[in-house]
Amino acid sequence: MDLGSVLGRLPKVQNADLLVGTETFDDAGVLRLDAERALVMTVDLITPVSNDPYIFGQVAAANSLSDVFAMGGTVTAVLNVCCFPETLPTDVMAEILKGAQSKVAECGAILLGGHTVEDEDLKFGLSVTGFVHPDKILRNVGAQVGDALVLTKPLGTGVGISAEKIAIMDKAHHDEMVAHLAALNFIASQGALKYGAHAATDITGFGLAGHGFEMANGGPINLRFEIDKLPVYSWFEDYWTRGARTKVTPANRRLVGEHLIAPADTRELDYELFCDPQTSGGLLIALPAAQAEALVEDLKSQGLSATCVVGEVVEGTGCVEFVNS
Repeated sequence: MDLGSVLGRLPKVQNADLLVGTETFDDAGVLRLDAERALVMTVDLITPVSNDPYIFGQVAAANSLSDVFAMGGTVTAVLNVCCFPETLPTDVMAEILKGAQSKVAECGAILLGGHTVEDEDLKFGLSVTGFVHPDKILRNVGAQVGDALVLTKPLGTGVGISAEKIAIMDKAHHDEMVAHLAALNFIASQGALKYGAHAATDITGFGLAGHGFEMANGGPINLRFEIDKLPVYSWFEDYWTRGARTKVTPANRRLVGEHLIAPADTRELDYELFCDPQTSGGLLIALPAAQAEALVEDLKSQGLSATCVVGEVVEGTGCVEFVNS
């Protein structure tokens, strides 16, 4: 779906208090209320990532809440967005909502209600409202040459969710994956602010390459990732080889197109990883290189064990580069 073409046909919103709109495909919209407060709003929903409805609710909520955290904001209130099949048992519905509410409570927000429609395919998510200081907004543009790139969760969940759907995923691998997926990005967001991040985004449906391309597109820069430093689930290659694939991965690769630069000997598996669509992925943070290791150690000490430096920002033309270490 070419959302850029669609959005380009809409009238441009003109408002002095609109701080972040649709122009850079950022994670959420931001509207200034006064000198100290700006409203951050987003909505997202996903299809099941687990056969456990409580876990699905947790992951769907974490995924929706992440867009506000990616902007440096805190969440105040949410609404449930439920697309439930008519045949879905009421106890399953309840477990989904309970799982989501546990994550809403974890970040100190309030559930105000929601909306439900009947749908052939089960989908669930949240409409999220939060606040951020107008001068402390994290955006997906603004990375500077010389910045280090830090990623806070492993890659490969697109293949993992596919493996779960075709029933080849081991329970231990499932539990490992959903633990990361259900983890909130609030700690990572606060760390990014603490260590002076210039830009940030959460890695979700467009994969590392797609969201990296959005960050690089904000200026005369390239994002350069070292392939061997990328945090990847240990089972990614096995499940991919056994047929766990996503329909979105090829589309993500086409989206980035010639702006994805990789060594001539790059494996097809690696391209799949670069473009693998993530659900409730980690934050990709661009910050001064001198602060990168301190951020990594801080976040690891708070339980974000996969956090690592994955590359750097270099002069360029709006591309994502993948290089061998």
